[in-house]
Amino acid sequence: MKSAMKKTAKLWGLVMITALLTLGGCARVGQDFKEHRVEQIKIGQTTQSDIINMFGQPWRKGIENGVTMWTYGRYTYRLIGETDTKDLIIKFDKDAKVKSYTFNETVD
Repeated sequence: MKSAMKKTAKLWGLVMITALLTLGGCARVGQDFKEHRVEQIKIGQTTQSDIINMFGQPWRKGIENGVTMWTYGRYTYRLIGETDTKDLIIKFDKDAKVKSYTFNETVD
């Protein structure tokens, strides 16, 4: 009898895990940001303070070859359906002004 109960419990556990993955099978990483403001960025003019006012605090900060780099990104991955991603990577010069930026998003 205990063996049958264990098998039933394992089966229910498997059913619950499968249901959770199927119904809610998505993961989101990062934080959302207002992509319509990207066109307001001006190379050599927009400052770090301006960027914070436009997008808030970056999701990630780093350095590439001595250049300060901020990343804004939202990445949604689904088991079923389309992946939805967007990111903005901004590099700053020594005066804390935008040196370059890249914006990418998933295309349907």
